[in-house]
Amino acid sequence: MTQEARSPGFRMTVALNVLPQFSPSPRRRLPPWLRRPLPSGDFSRTSQIVDDSGVATVCQEARCPNLSECWSKRHATFMILGDKCTRRCHYCAVDTAKPDPPSVDEPDRLAGAVAKLNLRHVVLTAVARDDLKDEGAGHFAQCVTAIHDRCEHTTVEVLPADFHAREDCIAALCDAAPELYNHNLEMVERLTPKLRPQGKYARSLEVLRVVKAFAPKLITKSGLMVGLGETTEELHQAFSDLRGVGCDVLTIGQYLQPTRDAHAPVEKYYPPEEFNELGTFAESLGFLSVASGPFVRSSYNAADVFEESQRRQNERNTLDGS
Repeated sequence: MTQEARSPGFRMTVALNVLPQFSPSPRRRLPPWLRRPLPSGDFSRTSQIVDDSGVATVCQEARCPNLSECWSKRHATFMILGDKCTRRCHYCAVDTAKPDPPSVDEPDRLAGAVAKLNLRHVVLTAVARDDLKDEGAGHFAQCVTAIHDRCEHTTVEVLPADFHAREDCIAALCDAAPELYNHNLEMVERLTPKLRPQGKYARSLEVLRVVKAFAPKLITKSGLMVGLGETTEELHQAFSDLRGVGCDVLTIGQYLQPTRDAHAPVEKYYPPEEFNELGTFAESLGFLSVASGPFVRSSYNAADVFEESQRRQNERNTLDGS
């Protein structure tokens, strides 16, 4: 084990003191395909249930552009272990600060909110908790178990940080039997050191490889943002790298700058036809499911993506006789 993996306090100190190196970017008009009317629906009911639960959502903390649409459909992506992250990624709107201790009743409150929303599929993500001995893996597993115990027909998708690719942490979460394990590669390899300084491209791939080693039948998923200055060739390589570690599902979406002065600027807005081309290439590599589009995020329409992936996995297993 490296010194970095043994020293969570050191990692947290680094994360808190690394300042973004970006100049304020000029205000750019969004292209037409990134504008859409606010949907109607049961937004206020979802908002009330989320507020009552006291559990954070990545919808709010990460300023997701799909919040209104998803909440109107009574969909929400919960962010456990608090709303303060021990890492500073230069594309993410979640606060970097010293986190509070995990709340012991959070799994129960979370399961109650999932039950009230009557979710058929729920995505659980979390801030990075490098300050904790197990980096939050045990708490994550408790949340999965609480949902399964209370909502027997709800499938659970987990989207944790990389746990420094520690096998004990990944195994603890796999043992809780989520239906899908998601870990985002986020961006191409060349851009990772600058924009994701506490993360590592190869380590994220290793996470997905380890998951498959522990649970070969567990569906794995990853996602990338585009518009940060990558090339098409680099994206193709990233897709191939993910398939190389057995990743089953891929999401590709447009990066949108959370703030003008503290986050990486948008280098390009990809039009829908380029998303289609990226999706077609990814599908040719053999992913079970690929979602590629301007508004795609890891948790966007996650239930539909999971069910499509599960169906195709079953079809492959039937053809293979397994």
